[in-house]
Amino acid sequence: MDKIRNFSIIAHIDHGKSTLADRMLQLTKTVGEREYHDQMLDDMDLERERGITIKSHAIQMRHTKDGIEYKLNLIDTPGHVDFSYEVSRSIAACEGALLIVDATQGIQAQTISNLYMAVEHDLEIIPIVNKIDLPNAMIDEVKEQIVDLIGCDPDDIIEASGKTGENVDLILDAIIEKVPPPEGDEEAPLQCLIFDSVFNSYRGIIAYFKIRNGTLRKGDKVKFFNTGHEYKADEIGILGMTMKEEKELRAGNVGYIISGIKVSKEVKVGDTITHRDNPCAKAIAGFEEVKPMVFAGIYPVDADDYEDLRASIEKLQLNDASLTFEAESSAALGFGFRCGFLGLLHMEIIQERLDREFDMDVITTVPNVSYNVYVRDGSVMEVHNPSGLPEATHIDRIEEPFIQAQIITHADYIGPIMKLCLDKRGELQNQIFLTGNRVEITFKMPLAEIVFDFYDKLKSASRGYASFDYHTSGYRAAKLVKLDILLNSESVDALSTLIHEANAYDLGRKMCVKLRELIPRQQFDVAIQAAIGAKIIARETVKAVRKDVTAKCYGGDITRKRKLLEKQKKGKKRMRQVGNVEVPQKAFLAVLKLD
Repeated sequence: MDKIRNFSIIAHIDHGKSTLADRMLQLTKTVGEREYHDQMLDDMDLERERGITIKSHAIQMRHTKDGIEYKLNLIDTPGHVDFSYEVSRSIAACEGALLIVDATQGIQAQTISNLYMAVEHDLEIIPIVNKIDLPNAMIDEVKEQIVDLIGCDPDDIIEASGKTGENVDLILDAIIEKVPPPEGDEEAPLQCLIFDSVFNSYRGIIAYFKIRNGTLRKGDKVKFFNTGHEYKADEIGILGMTMKEEKELRAGNVGYIISGIKVSKEVKVGDTITHRDNPCAKAIAGFEEVKPMVFAGIYPVDADDYEDLRASIEKLQLNDASLTFEAESSAALGFGFRCGFLGLLHMEIIQERLDREFDMDVITTVPNVSYNVYVRDGSVMEVHNPSGLPEATHIDRIEEPFIQAQIITHADYIGPIMKLCLDKRGELQNQIFLTGNRVEITFKMPLAEIVFDFYDKLKSASRGYASFDYHTSGYRAAKLVKLDILLNSESVDALSTLIHEANAYDLGRKMCVKLRELIPRQQFDVAIQAAIGAKIIARETVKAVRKDVTAKCYGGDITRKRKLLEKQKKGKKRMRQVGNVEVPQKAFLAVLKLD
């Protein structure tokens, strides 16, 4: 065990994590010259294009120092806030972490939150300033920021460049010297932490784990602690660039297990694997069910594609267990699915993958969050969709999820960012000047306010200089109302939204005005109304296409004209009772994109 080092990399998006990992793989000869390509650990085209890690990876490298060969297990972590639970499990499987900071950008919000997570798990932190080869690198300034943050000695910070490979050998030596070897007892009952799982269409679900205690052999009967399912270890092994089969793995090792599991829900990240006949006393702490935070309806553009869409989402779920979905139907959009996502980036990626991998054209409704609705009879309902809300007279109160948001920005942009957060019902918690002109602002705000366009507006307010990170902090009662849109007194379910009372009037007004532009004129007047319960708060009218019935009356008494107009009015009234209003598809899409 003293020849093993398990470490992860903590970095903000685009700080050079994947490039540095590439250099390590080349230096340790884990990957040959012929197989090498940039961003070795990012499998999806989407990851390479956007420069973000969506799915975390693990890989074993071998490095020789002073004539002794060490096994270095890199347990990679996704960089985005949406995947923070996966990051926490990856960190729990390590003893050390590389803190990588871009020399041109300095410390960002996400780096800090992941760093705190690593410190809570007592990981040994190795600070690295990356991209020192760039002409605009602020090496000394960024080093000061790191010293302020973690209180290390400035001489301990390694200056490196992932692009040129400068000082990457020093990083490998530092991992061996500073990161402690894993602790564990090979003779104790088996205890392994699952930190990731992938789906293989030939082998089923492959779970990646780190052994805390005990020894796992091929053919053992194993049990998953939290789900209670039992399996046989058909194949176990270690993770190189390809999977290498082994007969047994001992405490401290990182490896994979294949046991013919077909359903992704049976393998949960953070679960504990133990022996069926000699189980461990308790599971490894920290296991949570991954809860979706943002919900949206996904509908096929062509109703005939419904079954294809179901098959596509099911296949995606095999690779991404945090995606949840259930069938729902809407009078306007037909049949589709209500999907739950970890956050907005997660939702965007799923949409993109549906388009690329399965060639599906879909319409996505306005994203919303889940609310806890307390009914007067004492029961609690979880509502993801405004149409699932009980009658207003039955509701005691509605609670919405709140988040703790950390924003790190340049001092020049504090004003616009404060205004943005306060407009979104935020409460200022704290404001700290980190170094010189960089400030960290902490807000408490409702999750519903950030799921729509908060991130874009934050980037505009700070000219791209703000970084944003959040974590949920429970539920809080709020004055929420259901805003209905009525066409000729008929409610259109796809356009109803749950919204805070203070913003309801503005949104109702905007939606009515927008719909008046988009709904074609009929033979009768169409009333577009926004209502909260029985109270109408905004109205627009699409005027009827009329025939001038008084054209033949020239001169004469006004009563002759009035008689003809009254007759026409009666006809229009009758027509309105039988006529129905079709809402064009583009009207839905335009309302969804309302600012």
